[in-house]
Amino acid sequence: MVNRVLVVLTLLCISANTSSARGDEEILRVFLFAGQSNMVGSDSRAGDVHRFPPFKDFDQAQEDVLFTYCIGREHKHRSEGWVSLAPVNDVIGPELSFARTLRERIKAPIAVIKVAAGGTHLGGDWNPDEPQGFKMYPLMLETVRAALAELDEKKIAYRVEAFMWHQGENDMFEEGYMPAYGENLENFLASWRRDLELPELPFFIGELCTKTIWGMDLRPRMYAISVGQRYVTESDPLATYVATSHVGVEIGGGVGLHYHYGTLGQLQHGVNYADAYLASIGEPRETPRPLKAWPYKKRDKVKLFVLAGHRNMEGERAFVQDLKRGSSLLKDNSRVAYRYNLGGGYKVSEGWEPLGPAGCYDTFGPELSFGAAMSESREGRFAVAKFTHSGSQIIDWTPEGSEAVSRNLYASFIEFVRTSVSSLEERGHEVELAGVLYHIGENDMSWGPFRRGAAERLGELVQASRESLGLPELHWIVSQQPPTDDEAVNEIDVTSMIAEVAAEDPHLTHLKAFDLPPQEKELVLDSAGVVALGEALAGAWLSLD
Repeated sequence: MVNRVLVVLTLLCISANTSSARGDEEILRVFLFAGQSNMVGSDSRAGDVHRFPPFKDFDQAQEDVLFTYCIGREHKHRSEGWVSLAPVNDVIGPELSFARTLRERIKAPIAVIKVAAGGTHLGGDWNPDEPQGFKMYPLMLETVRAALAELDEKKIAYRVEAFMWHQGENDMFEEGYMPAYGENLENFLASWRRDLELPELPFFIGELCTKTIWGMDLRPRMYAISVGQRYVTESDPLATYVATSHVGVEIGGGVGLHYHYGTLGQLQHGVNYADAYLASIGEPRETPRPLKAWPYKKRDKVKLFVLAGHRNMEGERAFVQDLKRGSSLLKDNSRVAYRYNLGGGYKVSEGWEPLGPAGCYDTFGPELSFGAAMSESREGRFAVAKFTHSGSQIIDWTPEGSEAVSRNLYASFIEFVRTSVSSLEERGHEVELAGVLYHIGENDMSWGPFRRGAAERLGELVQASRESLGLPELHWIVSQQPPTDDEAVNEIDVTSMIAEVAAEDPHLTHLKAFDLPPQEKELVLDSAGVVALGEALAGAWLSLD
């Protein structure tokens, strides 16, 4: 590997010295990565990468990408100079998928400098003025300067392109650090720009993951950190807020909830940073999927089905690569119009598209098998609109929401439904909002206080939606997978509580999707499970007739 790096450095050196008019594509772009455990890649394993088909071989060394690192607290892993980009200590960090994604879109050579350590504070360890604890700021500054000096020595043309930051969980435990996070982050950015003499250095600030257990039991504290992050990204034109709360999270023991992204989440985490950076330079990866021809005739009556929910409605671990080659689900169905808002707004369709695979990170949800089953039933002309946020809990969907007001989804959800209806009406159709098909929150089933309140919150959401939309008999089908089976929460019979809510509501169907294919992990459905869920939802609707 080291010999290969020497070759890369030599080639870069030759390019820098022989080009009389260097183009931007020949300048080495250097990216800085820093933060705490979810920047390190804690609880990820290189040996698990093969389990996630969109990221096949992402655990392999990227010999054309330069890498310098210092990772860890008491026991640090150091590269001691430039090496090829690869997992460190069998850990998957976001820099791996970040670099892979960029290499697909830009021709310029790439280098990454990473310094990260779990359990570190912005207010202390990363404090530029009074570093404490593990003194991460001076450590990283020294690491960056040494790495850049080596490039200077070899006369390699480079540009420090951007700084990726993911940190904040530990500051929320310190009463002095938590309210000052925004000011401390602002000073952090200013200090880097000063010390590197790069006054226009862009920063990409990663959102803390609300899908973890801390996103539930420490909701107010995580919100406080997000307020500080937003303060900086909204006031600094060179700082961008990067949504990450929708990415995969490691499944833990017992109730399944965890603190870290884990392998899948880290792979998606890096893609998020890459997409944010590419968008900032006008090179977005997403390509439009427009309907080539509108599938309905003018004045046709169209039934609109709204699919909504959390992790498994979004399709966190359902990958198109798992579908059999030739499967009809892999093909766009141009006879069904489809629009969506996924990941709490992370990915939004441009108007109506054909019903087909359109999820984040090559994922899909139950809309594919639902649409296929409905088409085969000759139900008539219908359209599908999907609104999800896999990093949400049911409280976020209620009209009242929670103290974490930026996570409230109700108003956005209702507006999405209204817009879906009105855009069909504007095309001359009579629209029947046939029903809302909602897969109840998986994480809510695993934490006692939220499991205890799930049924009541569901009832509030259903009744409020009818009032807001002026449809007192709007039908809801609420699907529920087997709830978490653990002694920590089993005393709360959430299934019976949801059944009671449904029994009192003639327009609410409780679908107990308890016969789904066996799943490898708690909480999350794999591709087969998501396909089966869509078929079950279609069956539940068709049985109403």
